[in-house]
Amino acid sequence: MILVFTGNGKGKTTAALGQAVRALGRGRKVLMIQFIKGPWKSGEDEFAGRFAISDSQFAIKKMGLGFVGILGDQLPKEEHQKAAERALKAFREEFAKDPKKDGWHMIILDEVNVAVSLGLIAKEDVLQAIAHVLEERIVILTGRGAPQEFIDAADLVTEMKEIKHPFTEGKLAKIHVEF
Repeated sequence: MILVFTGNGKGKTTAALGQAVRALGRGRKVLMIQFIKGPWKSGEDEFAGRFAISDSQFAIKKMGLGFVGILGDQLPKEEHQKAAERALKAFREEFAKDPKKDGWHMIILDEVNVAVSLGLIAKEDVLQAIAHVLEERIVILTGRGAPQEFIDAADLVTEMKEIKHPFTEGKLAKIHVEF
């Protein structure tokens, strides 16, 4: 099953993490691969350790190098492209594993839509990678600007719509809410 969480509103990664909590509660294994988010710590990074969830049950692979071209990013775009390509390769490798043995029941491709919209990876490569998702496995694609092809391929699509956000009033991101 393929889920897409997209839109300009807050809550795409949060919704994916909510799905992860449900899966974990049912004894399933969940992996999140982050395509953009960089080396800083966020609440989800701290979650598993706080609740004694093993890395074999829930893991986050932070494969992005941080925001691209904003907030002081000085890296060449090519470096971000290489990181996104490594993240997609990691998905292919992890998805190939059997969830009844050492594989994952759910894999979240966090901010993959943004990686595509920024030209870091091709949407065709993502579509090819998710082409064999069956009903018993769940892949979640998050991020603003999901291509129509992702929406068409998905079984469930939710669009987060921004109504009001503190950022528009000049307020910075708030810990516990946005990271």
